[in-house]
Amino acid sequence: MDTIFTPEQEVFLDENNLISEFYLNPESYDPNAEIQVKKIELTENFTRIDFLYTAPDYYDNGGWVNIAKETFIRPVGSNEEYRLVYTSNIPFAPLKHYFNRCGESLVYTLIFPALPKNTLAIDIIEKEGLPNYFNFYNVDFSEWITIMHPNTPTSKN
Repeated sequence: MDTIFTPEQEVFLDENNLISEFYLNPESYDPNAEIQVKKIELTENFTRIDFLYTAPDYYDNGGWVNIAKETFIRPVGSNEEYRLVYTSNIPFAPLKHYFNRCGESLVYTLIFPALPKNTLAIDIIEKEGLPNYFNFYNVDFSEWITIMHPNTPTSKN
């Protein structure tokens, strides 16, 4: 279900890119949450955000999900928007991922351009200010569990 991207964007998946940090959300293990930001990965070339969505019981067979092509992230306190460039395991609207049952889970990934260094809080916006969309404001990952990738230089710039 990966979304096709152009060869210019393939650099995001290049093995030679050094991963700077993974931020794991310690609050993302709430079994009652419908949608959770699980992990944020920051590199010099991209920002990866992993989500866990659990199909709610108020839709027959769990309903469906998708993501708008216009989705973006922005550092909190900034107007700079970083537009979605790649998805994995969730289709762009109007295509839909249909669940088979309530309670079924879907892990999906959104890839954006790299954020400025030292960014520790972001807004993740599918449709600004509208209900029923994947909008997360002030996602502060400064206190999340941080894991350095083994290929990352030990000194930060």
